[in-house]
Amino acid sequence: MDLRNKHVVVLGGSSGIGLATAKAAAAQGARVTIASSRRARVDAARKELPAGCAGAALDLTDEAAVAAFFAALGPLDHLVYTAGESLKLGPIGETGLDAARGFFALRYFGAYAAAKHAAPRIAAGGSIVFTSGIAGVRPRAGWSVAASICSAMEALTRALAVELAPVRVNIVSPGVVRTALWDAMPDADRAALYSTTAAALPAGHVGEAEEVAQAYLYAMRQTYGTGQTIFVDGGATLV
Repeated sequence: MDLRNKHVVVLGGSSGIGLATAKAAAAQGARVTIASSRRARVDAARKELPAGCAGAALDLTDEAAVAAFFAALGPLDHLVYTAGESLKLGPIGETGLDAARGFFALRYFGAYAAAKHAAPRIAAGGSIVFTSGIAGVRPRAGWSVAASICSAMEALTRALAVELAPVRVNIVSPGVVRTALWDAMPDADRAALYSTTAAALPAGHVGEAEEVAQAYLYAMRQTYGTGQTIFVDGGATLV
């Protein structure tokens, strides 16, 4: 239950929950490698991480690139997958299939490829931690794509927990968290989402990336839970 000197790889680690998780793991003594699609964001994120942390630009929708990344990386202890562009939410009648497939390409198939090529390199006692969201169990109107991806990721987690054992595979399901995920929304709509969500939650506030990151650290450090969805949602699934 110690991350000191462990190699933690965070795909999607240049911002939001991914960067917060990378920082938290590094603070506990882990050697961290982050990857994201944009080199400029990776370079900026590395400035916020301790010396010795590495970063790479990586197209997670390109399986050949993912395979080459892990082949060059070598052994690791924990893989965290938080990658995902801002979802453009909308009614099914206004959602093009190409756009929907594009979101699946990164959020689902990117995670699938990462697990495929990382798993043989994960050391004994290691783990994979994916990311979903409460849309899978508490969808709102216009969230059909998001809900589908979240549910698919949770099913993948359970399947890989069996297939890849003894590597532990878990998934964190955040509620509404104040990150760049919502940047595609107009400012007023985003502010309204935060305020109305906070008022409805038992916790009384929306999430912050730093507190959600602690769930990823727990999933890496503990040794008994696998195939589990860890909800960090302020109580959203209760109301």
